[in-house]
Amino acid sequence: MQRHKLRTAVTLCAAAALAAVAPASTSAGASSPTPEPDPVLVDCFFDPQVRPDDFILACGDGNNRLVDLRWSSWGPAVAEARGVDLVNDCRPYCAVGKFHAYPVTVKLDRPEPWEKDPDQDHYTRMRLVYTDDKPAQADKEETFKLWD
Repeated sequence: MQRHKLRTAVTLCAAAALAAVAPASTSAGASSPTPEPDPVLVDCFFDPQVRPDDFILACGDGNNRLVDLRWSSWGPAVAEARGVDLVNDCRPYCAVGKFHAYPVTVKLDRPEPWEKDPDQDHYTRMRLVYTDDKPAQADKEETFKLWD
């Protein structure tokens, strides 16, 4: 009886060791699911961006843009970064105005399917929080709906 228990234990250990090192087999036609790609940030030219270094907020004239973006996270629901918001004061008018730098944190969220590529989600909301000074016309926290 003792010998039978020992043989069973050795057999089970060997089977477990083989299972641990053997590659997983798949049946014909079955495949593991492909992970969904993280959402993208759609720029002014309708190009998908992932962790961009800069991003134009004012597509029409370029008088407001985020620069020096350092992303701490980029995931399926939220992306977060620190950077600088460069804002033209447009005084006396935008063509001769001066750009001013305002440190910000950036949060992207509310991913939805992108109209141009419905298989790809894109972030639809951006929240800026000014961590020091802020532009005169801005609130300490600004929220933007992002375009398709």
